[in-house]
Amino acid sequence: MRENELEQRRIEAAKILAVLKEQENKLNDIIQAQARNSQQLDELYNLNTLDIQQVEGHRDYGIKLTIDEKNQQRIIANTKAILEKKQLEVREAHQKVEVLKNLKEKQEKQYYKDFLDAEVKEIDDITSARFNI
Repeated sequence: MRENELEQRRIEAAKILAVLKEQENKLNDIIQAQARNSQQLDELYNLNTLDIQQVEGHRDYGIKLTIDEKNQQRIIANTKAILEKKQLEVREAHQKVEVLKNLKEKQEKQYYKDFLDAEVKEIDDITSARFNI
């Protein structure tokens, strides 16, 4: 039962990690789009004729990309916080499983010790019964 809980926690953490990777990829796409936009804007500035509408369009797009980047960074920070909580839950579930394993091992050792003690006592009783006869 505890192992199922541990596995569920691991699956949840893996899903969040996958979402985090997607979000980081989206952030990288935004950064690349910013670089392309800056390059295109530089190319516009180097032309003999200056088209103000295109310059303003690229400038506005650059502002939008900057806002998108900041928003994406906040989303990633939130996802990382959630991931840390899930990883903590995984560690706690793992500790519970380990505690139960250790308890089971101790009980098993105690059972075999009690079994051997009972066997030794039975052998002693048989030996003492033969000796008394």
